[in-house]
Order: sequence, then C-alpha cells, then structure tokens
Amino acid sequence: MARATDTQPVKLPTLGLDAQEMCQALLRIDTTNPPGNERPAAEYVAGRLREVGYQPTILEPAPQRANVVCRYRGSGEAEPLLLATHLDVVEAHEQFWNYPPFSGIIAEDCLWGRGAIDMKNMVAMSAAVMRRLASERVELCRDVIFAAVADEEAGCDHGSRYLVEEHPELVRAEYALGEAGGFSLHLAGSPFYPIQVAEKGICWIRATVRGEPGHGSIPRSDSALVTLARAAAKLGRAQFPVHETRQVKDFLHQVAARQPAFAQPLLRVLSHPMLLPRMLKLLPDQAVRRSFSAILSNTASPTVFRAGSKINVIPELAELHIDGRILPGQSEESFLAELRHIIGSDLDIEVMKSLPPVVTEPIESPLLDTIRRQIAQREPQATVVPHLIPGFTDAKYFTKLGARWYGFSPVKIELGSGIRFTDMFHGHNERIPIAGLHWGAELLYDVVTEFCAQNPDRDG
Repeated sequence: MARATDTQPVKLPTLGLDAQEMCQALLRIDTTNPPGNERPAAEYVAGRLREVGYQPTILEPAPQRANVVCRYRGSGEAEPLLLATHLDVVEAHEQFWNYPPFSGIIAEDCLWGRGAIDMKNMVAMSAAVMRRLASERVELCRDVIFAAVADEEAGCDHGSRYLVEEHPELVRAEYALGEAGGFSLHLAGSPFYPIQVAEKGICWIRATVRGEPGHGSIPRSDSALVTLARAAAKLGRAQFPVHETRQVKDFLHQVAARQPAFAQPLLRVLSHPMLLPRMLKLLPDQAVRRSFSAILSNTASPTVFRAGSKINVIPELAELHIDGRILPGQSEESFLAELRHIIGSDLDIEVMKSLPPVVTEPIESPLLDTIRRQIAQREPQATVVPHLIPGFTDAKYFTKLGARWYGFSPVKIELGSGIRFTDMFHGHNERIPIAGLHWGAELLYDVVTEFCAQNPDRDG
C-alpha cells in the first residue's frame, strides 16, 4: 500500500459532508448478511480512497465477501492505530419502516437506512478521516490503518477473522477504534459518553428434541415441538445468576455519581445479586431494565425455531437456536451449566460457535485520555464512562493481534430527539441525525490526529 501523500493534494468537502455523502451511498448498497455481498460496498469505499492517492487492498476470502484495507503512513515512531469498521448489515423488514431501509433517504433531519448506526456511519467517518489525512498531508508518529470488513454480523469468519489469520501484517496495531461507543446517553438530564472496553463472549447453541411422530388430530403433550416450546418459554422468563464484573461496577458507580440523590442508591444496588430481580422492576423504562439485566448476567435468547413440514403431522424432531452471551470472568462451561439448570436435561445441546469475552486491560491509556479531552472540549458537562456491551464486535479477532480495543464510533444525539442509540441496533427505522454524524466525523478526526501525533517516548 503506497503512501497516500505521494500525490498532489485534493480539495475535499467539509469532513461532515464527506462522511454524509459516503454514508448515504453505502446505505443504498444492500449488504444484508446473509448473504453479505459486501463487494460493491468495498469497491465503492476503495474508489473514494483512490481519489486521494491511496492504493487500498481488497481481499475476498469467498465470492463477493470483500474486505478493504488501507494505510496512512506516519513516521513509525509509534505502533499503528486501527480504525475498524464493517460493511455488512442485518436484515430489515421494509413494511415496518417509515422509509425504505436501503434508500439512504434524508428526512426529519436524519439519514435513514439499515446500517446508519450499525455501522456504515463509522465506515464513512473513518474513510473521511483517511481522505482528510491524505489531502492535508498530516504528519503523524503512527500509521493509521483503515479496515472495512465483511461478515461481522454473522460471526466475522469472512472478515476480521480472515484478515487476522491470513493477512495479519495488514491489520496489526497497538490500538483499535471500532464499535460500540462514543454516542450520547442522557440519564436524568446528565450527558454521558460510554466507551466500550469490554464485550461479552458468545456461545451459540443448537438444542434439539426427538419425540414420537403422530397425526395432528390427536394432540401429544410430550411431542418434540411442545417440549422444545416449554424450554423456550422457560428461557423467556428466566433470570440468569448475577455475576459482578469490574467494568459494570465502575460504570454504575460513575453514572450514579451524576444522578439526583434519590436515584443513586437504586443504581448502586443494581449489581447486588440478591436485590437485582426486585430492583430492576422499579426502573420505569423497560428498555433500560433489559439493558441492565444483560450486562449483569449471562444471557440466552431463543432466536430460531424449526419443527415440522406438514400441518396434520406431529413432527418427530424440533430444533431451537439459542443466542448465548457470556460475561467476562465466566466460561463456556459455567454458562452451559446455568443454561441446563433452566431448560432441563431433555434437550440435546450442541455448541455451534463459541468465542470468549474481550476485555481491554488496562482500561486507562493515552488514547482514552485523548477521547476524554476531545469530548470535554465539545461538551464540558459530559462524562466519559468505560462500559461493557452485551453484544460482540470485530474486537473478537483484532485483539488477537494485540490491539487494545475501544468502542468509539461517535455520534451526538440530542436530548429530546426521540432517538435512543441502542434501539437503532438491529431495530426498525434505523437512522442517524445529520448533525450528529457531522459532529462524530469531526470528533473522530481530532481524536485520531491528536493521538497519532504523540510520540510516546517524547511525550511521556
């Protein structure tokens, strides 16, 4: 990959407009995974990078499953920073959307489309940062690596896993910025900016039950389908045991410190195993209750149900897929024991995919200091809070090369906008405020340039 600044400077639009244009174009490219088909999106991004002199590399481990990698070269006095993004998105059911999910339409001061938050916004912002670096020929002590990868939504095999295992020299970095964090979170009127420093592990399960087949006119209470349905219902009602983690404890402490006096005791006791079920019921917001519960325990969600093929035949086989998530400090074995305790022993369990939790250690670093400083300059009353996310990201693989991961794909969401960041992930009507996207692009650029201009030996 050639040094981008070997060509003549290119006049670019403002950083926000550049990111907006690219994000809108990417939203109009359907990269629903499965099947993914990320190649057109990768070619679009690569083309915009070539405009400013880069020679991006496109790598395709399977037909149409493309990744694009590009590097802006610094002096090499410090190890690289990776901007980690993904091109694929989850499915969207158009009938439930206000605007078509692959239209990239601008309406109500927002840019709408599947991927607007998860995470074509970060692809566009990162590409805009890379273009600005090349255009302005910024002098840095670190290389900045940009990776827009395939397949994150289905487990990373054709994306970050492929790059880490087959092309580690292209993406090895000391630090990485990716999802999910850097968004505005308003609690009791106080603004917070969560930065991901840990994520749960995954344990995807196939549970099956065999039973006696029969005629549908003669019901069986012990049929495979009914037995499996009972197990799914148990999971829906169950609360897994609470396990304290340092990340959640610190997060709750910092949030509580900024809340009104009446709310602080409630937040502090949320992580107490004996009080959790009772205290969660006191929270007025159901979405907040679910979010707290997911970061205080292992979880298991029934997601796919398969049984039968004919309406008048009781099936002999029923299959349930379970999305299991594991807290830092817990293991696959401990999770499976908790799962068995809830659903019983009548089901055959097969682990389809398992990946461990990821934790950034130590949490504190010059990069996190830079993020705090840049947010404080824009919003002095805001608090940056490291946090644990219940989902998984490409951190699962990029950290295997030694990168210290921070979830930071910044977007400003105004209080009273009606937009809840976490509801945008995999939900209907995914959208990003135009002003918030511009704000995030400028913030990301300032964080990257300030941090990557620092020489660790000189500065500390």
